[in-house]
Amino acid sequence: MAVFTYTALDRDGRRQSGSLPAESRMAALDRMLSQGLSPISLEEEATQKSEAAPVSLPPTTRVPQSAIEAFTREMANLLAAGLPLSRALHLLRREASHPTARAVWSKIHDDVVGGDPLADSLARWPRIFSNIYVAMVRAGEAGGFLHVVLQQIADFRAREQELKGKVKAAMVYPCVLGVLACAVLTFLLTFFIPRFSGIFEEFGSKLPWLTRVIIGSSGWLMRYGIVLAVLVAIAIASIRRAATTDSGRRFIERIVLRIPLAGTVAARFALVRFCRMLGTLIGAGVPLIASLRVAKEALGNQTLADTVAHATEEVQRGSPLSQSLACNSLLFPASVIEMIAVAEETGRLDKELVRLSVAYEADLDRNLRMLVALAEPALLMIMAGLIGTVVVGMLLPVFTLQDLIK
Repeated sequence: MAVFTYTALDRDGRRQSGSLPAESRMAALDRMLSQGLSPISLEEEATQKSEAAPVSLPPTTRVPQSAIEAFTREMANLLAAGLPLSRALHLLRREASHPTARAVWSKIHDDVVGGDPLADSLARWPRIFSNIYVAMVRAGEAGGFLHVVLQQIADFRAREQELKGKVKAAMVYPCVLGVLACAVLTFLLTFFIPRFSGIFEEFGSKLPWLTRVIIGSSGWLMRYGIVLAVLVAIAIASIRRAATTDSGRRFIERIVLRIPLAGTVAARFALVRFCRMLGTLIGAGVPLIASLRVAKEALGNQTLADTVAHATEEVQRGSPLSQSLACNSLLFPASVIEMIAVAEETGRLDKELVRLSVAYEADLDRNLRMLVALAEPALLMIMAGLIGTVVVGMLLPVFTLQDLIK
């Protein structure tokens, strides 16, 4: 059992120092709290430190999203019920079912009991709590409405996950059709065609041109298929590598934004995220400039984020937000600019931004459904056209077999 030395304040506010034995730092803190002591510092004695050293977790530690959402919502409920922050963190640590989450919540509890603000403690875990999360918690702590901010974060995360789920669900079926078309075409060219080509070899140049093209493509794929697969893998790796650089990402994003309908969907997705995040941050008491800087990181599109960065600079110079955002009509349509301008004049910017996010999320949902509705028959027609061309090309010599034999 380790021995801990402490400095604390008693119920009358007098400073006390001493030592106590405990199995862990958490147990020592629990004993101090049960005795009515408010910890200022708590250190394990050096002679016992090697026997009960606390588990060290790197800042890159990951925790499941479900655990983070449960932590946020339950913390909001506990604080709204009137529990002190340290007690709420203690309960969440004790009730956490995921071992990594329990360890991280324990570290946060230690930091807060040791006197650190909750936002500073959360900021030490950047892979778990984003800049947006930390900024909103800091505003809630400063304004004295932390439970309200945590509830807003929980609602925001739930809407974000729902929005991302819609986009992913819309892309599943087209991707499956594309993969299936490639697989069937590869099977026909590498397994089906070679068995027919031997039969047609004696006909030579008398074969229809479509049949000769298909047989030639099959032979080329059989000889250079591995080389083609390697080139495709290199191309994919190169694109992914380029996407990690600013110039490459901007180039790819500009191409996507120019694609009909798909570009509109990408722009609407960014608009919904921006409006919801900016509205939530302003509603949580975060200053407009700081909110713009944080919301810019949430767009997920560097090209569109540049517009917000420019708008942030304009707002710092004294320009209205609506006028600063008007330079990019793809991301911010004229109707959105007008509604933001009215909201600025009436002092309802946070509520209007959240309302816009809800309205344009419905518009995004309609665009996604339209995109999928157009993509499904288009992919089916392409798939049927490729496979039908191969089948017809191999059947043409059968229809003209008598003429070819003569």
